[in-house]
Amino acid sequence: MVNKKMSDQKMNSPVEKGELERSLSNRHLQLIAIGGAIGTGLFMGSGKTISLAGPSILFIYMIIGFMIFFVMRALGELLLSNLQYKSFIDFSSDLIGPWAGYFVGWTYWLCWITIGIADLSAIIYYLQFFNGGAAFSPGEGVMISIASIIFIMGLNLVTVKLFGELEFWFALIKIIAIIVLIAVGLWMVVIGFTSDSGQVASFSNLWKYDGLFPTGALGFLAGFQIAIFAFVGVELVGTTAAETKDPEKNLPKAVNSIPIRIIIFYVLALLVVMSVTPWNEIDPTISPFVNLFSQAGIAAAAIIMNLVVLSSVMSSMNSGVFSTSRMLFGLSREEQGPKVFGRLNSRAVPANALYFSALCLLCGAALQYFIPDTVKAFTLATTLSTIFFICVWLMIMWSYIVYYKTRPELHAKSIFKLPGGLLTCWVVIIFFIGIIYVLSLEADTFQALKISPIWFVILLIGYFCFYKKK
Repeated sequence: MVNKKMSDQKMNSPVEKGELERSLSNRHLQLIAIGGAIGTGLFMGSGKTISLAGPSILFIYMIIGFMIFFVMRALGELLLSNLQYKSFIDFSSDLIGPWAGYFVGWTYWLCWITIGIADLSAIIYYLQFFNGGAAFSPGEGVMISIASIIFIMGLNLVTVKLFGELEFWFALIKIIAIIVLIAVGLWMVVIGFTSDSGQVASFSNLWKYDGLFPTGALGFLAGFQIAIFAFVGVELVGTTAAETKDPEKNLPKAVNSIPIRIIIFYVLALLVVMSVTPWNEIDPTISPFVNLFSQAGIAAAAIIMNLVVLSSVMSSMNSGVFSTSRMLFGLSREEQGPKVFGRLNSRAVPANALYFSALCLLCGAALQYFIPDTVKAFTLATTLSTIFFICVWLMIMWSYIVYYKTRPELHAKSIFKLPGGLLTCWVVIIFFIGIIYVLSLEADTFQALKISPIWFVILLIGYFCFYKKK
């Protein structure tokens, strides 16, 4: 009897049924959502963004943040309208057509591959601090990249619960660092801290140097180019929905808390940074977070912040490897990817999909040979990923428009509706199309924009030659 019961349990397990396991708790989902909202772009890119846009960067982050919030509300309503939907692939295929699921799945996979390549550049860049500030040789850069990929892949091969735990602690480190930064910065403003250059910390530094828009309209627009990358990955909550306990309760909680996170972790943090150090004195090549702690005279501030940033990058890579494997798993189940990616190991993890994504990241590590300038490599990879993420966000909004028009009964009974419905959809779509135009205004981002159509040609060939007949 006991053996029969154990056999029945085994047959009903997610692995035996070929399904992903719902082992992520609300605690995991909330911190994954926060971790997705605090990316490498905030720590590594905020200095350059401030130098381009000045204090107007605060408005840029708020505008982008609320647009992303509307994308997440649309995503949440779609996922909860049918709990058989596991990710964007499912509802895109169902609402728009099989080609849409194919496009979204493979493009989202590439999004995280390019972010992984950008993260490898960031890891090498920040490890230079512990190398006495000296740049690594291309060969050393490749070895660091390989070690990072193997480490993250090994962690993801265990269980999804371990992924959730790792993201929980990675996110917690980032949250504590930013809260401490805000507290230290506010303390410096209150006491009127004076820097070595004679600069007094004050909120008036926000408008004292040529106002809130010191670089004009072009500078304001240029700020969007880098700032938007800081938000990529926030939709990771959607890809974890298939492995989350009680999604009807936990998913809305995670999505609705996005605006307050943006205000605290982006707006308030950068407001404090620019109050302590005027925007025109912030070095775009140095993290303003490291600079603020150093000015405060906190011992080992640079070491602590560089470790925090490294943990942030590893968190991003961890999320990326997780996401890519789940996208390949979903594509395989929809017969839009190789069948081998749809197999789970004994721990309910799509191991073959993980191996393939890790192999692609290893190929990306070769970028260190061709572009030894880590900052240039980071800019190219982040711009490409931003373009592809915008395409995914636009497909989510398109899916919502089809859902709204063809499934009115589901929308009517939804308890988690997108505020504004269709009007909000069109506002978001126009906004992101405008961002793509903005990316063409600067030479370095325009270079990535010119390369991006190659991916869409590859997708077309793959779809019509291999999967359309299925």
